[in-house]
Amino acid sequence: MVWRGRSPRSRAGLAFVAAAVYYGLTCSWMRYFGTVAIVPFVAACAAYWAAVGATVGILDRARVSHPFVTAALWVVADAGVSRFPFGGISWGELGYSLHDLVPGRALAAVGGVAAATFVVVAVNGFLAELVGELSARLRFPAETKVGTGGRRWFRTLAGLAVVIVVAATATGFRPRPTPTARLRVALVQGNDLDRDLTAREEAERYLTKNHLGLAGAIRGPVDLIVFPESSMDADPRTDPEVRSSLSELARRERAWVLANATVDAPPDGTEAENLDVLFAPDGSITGTYAKRHLVPFGEYVPFRRLVTAVIPAAGEVARDYRPGPGPTLFSVDGVPMAPIICFESAFGAEVRPLVADGAQALLLVTNNRSYRRSANSEQHVAIGQMRAAETGRPLVHSAISGISALIDAEGRVRARTELFEPTVLQGTVTATTGDTPYVRFGPWFGVACVLGTVGAGAVALKRRRRPPVESTP
Repeated sequence: MVWRGRSPRSRAGLAFVAAAVYYGLTCSWMRYFGTVAIVPFVAACAAYWAAVGATVGILDRARVSHPFVTAALWVVADAGVSRFPFGGISWGELGYSLHDLVPGRALAAVGGVAAATFVVVAVNGFLAELVGELSARLRFPAETKVGTGGRRWFRTLAGLAVVIVVAATATGFRPRPTPTARLRVALVQGNDLDRDLTAREEAERYLTKNHLGLAGAIRGPVDLIVFPESSMDADPRTDPEVRSSLSELARRERAWVLANATVDAPPDGTEAENLDVLFAPDGSITGTYAKRHLVPFGEYVPFRRLVTAVIPAAGEVARDYRPGPGPTLFSVDGVPMAPIICFESAFGAEVRPLVADGAQALLLVTNNRSYRRSANSEQHVAIGQMRAAETGRPLVHSAISGISALIDAEGRVRARTELFEPTVLQGTVTATTGDTPYVRFGPWFGVACVLGTVGAGAVALKRRRRPPVESTP
């Protein structure tokens, strides 16, 4: 509403400030890495919001103004944030705010999180119009034109009605995935200390001992045991002690065991890999997966020589991780499961192909302990809910210090833990098949928004080129 009547430059400035506040609060956990991390991140994200503000202002001058246009522009901007620079980040997409609402998750199943974002922006745009129109009528009743005001009221109410009908239709006719198998899973959450307090203990294999010790608390038959990201302090494939312990656990419980560790990348070990290793019930290794979408300035430093010369703190990332060779599916008791490591779950465009390739469940391991008791872990679970809803697949969310969760194929959290609580979370996950519209047709909604914004721009350009109508004397 504060945009009304302002120039494109003014709207861009206001949007930049709003985004700085939004991302500064939403991603406040980045403060643990210092000002050198959070300031450039917030500025980069805010630049996209500023572009939306400026574009809306330009279109408004050509009388191409509508909440649906603003919502489409926002979806396009979010697509940019999640791709550039350095692979982007989608953590702040507004659609994630609907993770606990059935209509929001239903919209994600149809058009991805982008569809939920569109609805959030459009609804707020229509509400802002209502408030603005009501305010104008109350402040300047004599200057408000009856005909114009009536048209505005009708457009706003009609737009809200369209959004409500679409959301209700998506909810009522949302795709129902077909159950294929039930897996009994146990998530081992063994870290109870903040990362900056555990350097000495970790050097003594604190995490490995903690997690293997907790595995003794598993009760009843299980099909899959999951150790979270960074829970093993040595390579499960080559370290005799770690491999022997995991193999023995698999044989004892007659279960599949997934473990994760940072390992040296061959041939010279100057790089590292973030690696999942899957053990079969007979104790043998049957699969590995190396993380593909790495965290910039966390797992690698872009333009390392230049950046470290300007920002010495970037040198704290001692060596770069190497991205894995490609997507992988694990077969657990005959159920195809897609391994995902931490940051990767924030990108629908990367998770969707795994389901299209046949995954019947999503298997996520993560390490959020560096972010302590901030909102990061809650946000990560919320993102997982929307990934599950988008794809119609259950998601196993195993976190080293919490929050671990079991999320069903409709995006509902069925069980969860608390932060820094050493525990084992046990439950049943129902694998599914069947394509959601998002899986079948891909990012069609984002493409539609791009086409819509291009169309709006063409209309605006045509109107600006149209010569003024001369009045008849």
